[in-house]
Amino acid sequence: MALAITTGLLLLAGAPAHAEVWGYVDARGQKHFADHQVSRRYQLLFQNPGSSSPTDRSVRSRAASLHTAFEISVGYKAVKHLIREAAAASGVDYDLLKAVISTESNFNAKVVSPMGAVGLMQVIPETAERFGVSAKGRQTVEQRLTDPRTNLQAGARYLAWLLKRFDGEVPLALAAYNAGEGAVDRAGRQIPNYSETQNYVRKVMRLHQDLRPPKAIRMQRTTTQQARADGATPATPL
Repeated sequence: MALAITTGLLLLAGAPAHAEVWGYVDARGQKHFADHQVSRRYQLLFQNPGSSSPTDRSVRSRAASLHTAFEISVGYKAVKHLIREAAAASGVDYDLLKAVISTESNFNAKVVSPMGAVGLMQVIPETAERFGVSAKGRQTVEQRLTDPRTNLQAGARYLAWLLKRFDGEVPLALAAYNAGEGAVDRAGRQIPNYSETQNYVRKVMRLHQDLRPPKAIRMQRTTTQQARADGATPATPL
């Protein structure tokens, strides 16, 4: 199911604490990054403001760079509000959803994997049916999953269900999202010994960690998301 995180995000995540990050998006939507102004097209996206320790600077640099990379991503900006909707409705952490979507599809709503996984969260049609998606009119479940809102709601519901099933253990829920809950059960409720699944869990966990905001902002965001969730209507079939 997993697709590679974009090269730009990986480069930014590994940028040194003192680095500047320059970049631009070309006419095709391709993102370009560098540690200096290669040409006039490159704009300064991030400059480390400094902090009390090298560790703090490194963490803040990675987080700020990743947030910048997302904010200039055409694909992400097109569905940002829908990710927030899905996070509020399902109770799944917003940044965790972002990390999963980035890893699964790089925010490409139309991509279909060789295994038949569809869209932003690479949802298998059979799984989507378990979580409220059915054929509608002349549209098959697979076709409906190319709709960003439908895909995100179904994928977020599935991830929320996995988090509950595995007692809030995020790595196990991610492993199950990638390989299936049965594979995690057969591995003794451990991450299965599949290289793809192990790499997938590492990528999503690292990206999620780097996306998490400072503690004060995180607490404020959690309160806001909880308020939204409390006011959300119960899940209905999509």
